[in-house]
Amino acid sequence: MTATVVSADEARALILSGRAPANLRVEGRLDLADSTELAALPAGLIIDTLRLAGCTGLREIPGDLRVRRLDVSGCSRLEYWPEGLTCMELTARGSGIRALPARIEVTFRLDLRDCHMLEWLPPDLKTGSLVLRNCTALRRLPEGLDVHFLDISDCRLLEGWPETGSVRFGRLAMRNCTQFTRLPAWLGTIAQLDLAGCTGVADLPADLQLNGWLDLADTGITALPPHLAHLPLRWRGVQIDARIAFHPETITGEEVLGQRNIELRRVLMERMGYDAFLTGVDAEVVHEDRDAGGVRRLLRVPLPNDEPLIVLAVQDPSTARRYIIRVPPSMRTCHQAAAWIAGFDNPEEYRPLVET
Repeated sequence: MTATVVSADEARALILSGRAPANLRVEGRLDLADSTELAALPAGLIIDTLRLAGCTGLREIPGDLRVRRLDVSGCSRLEYWPEGLTCMELTARGSGIRALPARIEVTFRLDLRDCHMLEWLPPDLKTGSLVLRNCTALRRLPEGLDVHFLDISDCRLLEGWPETGSVRFGRLAMRNCTQFTRLPAWLGTIAQLDLAGCTGVADLPADLQLNGWLDLADTGITALPPHLAHLPLRWRGVQIDARIAFHPETITGEEVLGQRNIELRRVLMERMGYDAFLTGVDAEVVHEDRDAGGVRRLLRVPLPNDEPLIVLAVQDPSTARRYIIRVPPSMRTCHQAAAWIAGFDNPEEYRPLVET
């Protein structure tokens, strides 16, 4: 059937009025974002770029849609895709998608971040860039996965790798994937690896090749294999060296205070530990009182070109363990700081029977 060629403005009016015929060919970019009353698209729609972000009434995509770039972000009622959808770029951030069909082709970029209902991806899924960040229901990656860039950060239920797969030459980002204890043997050569917050990962595959950088903040990695010994390192995005990463006991309070770069100074302080840092510098006692654990202190350390470090030093009455907790610079008393830690904006409302 011959397609009816219309402008983007004409197509918008026809589609939103419910009078759009089948087999529309739309010239240019059609933006229907936030059209909450939109429930369906006409069959046979042909278009280069279609933006449907925020169309919360949309429940399905026609199987014969022909599009290069499609954005359905925030379409909360859109749970399933038709078989055979083909496009260059698909963005579905925060949509209601639960599963991708077995036959889907997205050649350049597939962005599914914040899809909290997503549970299943088809085997042999292939695309250039696959973004699954914060897909909190996803437990497994598909067999035969083939991508250049993979972002699975904050997918906290993901716990294992497929037996076969490929992340080629690009970047693997898996921040805060706490269920993983290893990286796949098939990983091969990539440019960048972000493992920040992967507390269960303690080593790297012997054959892994990295030609960019590694972020190892809060991992169990204590050394690099010889062939990666000179690899640039990061700590949650901040450039560091191997001494800061693997020998934090060599960091001194004087070194921290002398560091002019604010972000690097905060990493140095974190690696050194607040307790060791406070011991190594002349911290001012802002306030002191007693709770069930004994004496507690509100301590202050001025920091160059930054807000001062204010911490509450307390002791657990049941274990006698000492805790150092950073609090906002506006804190003036131990009770005010304890109230803030407990989630109270007004310290007068914080009146525990036993303050611990």
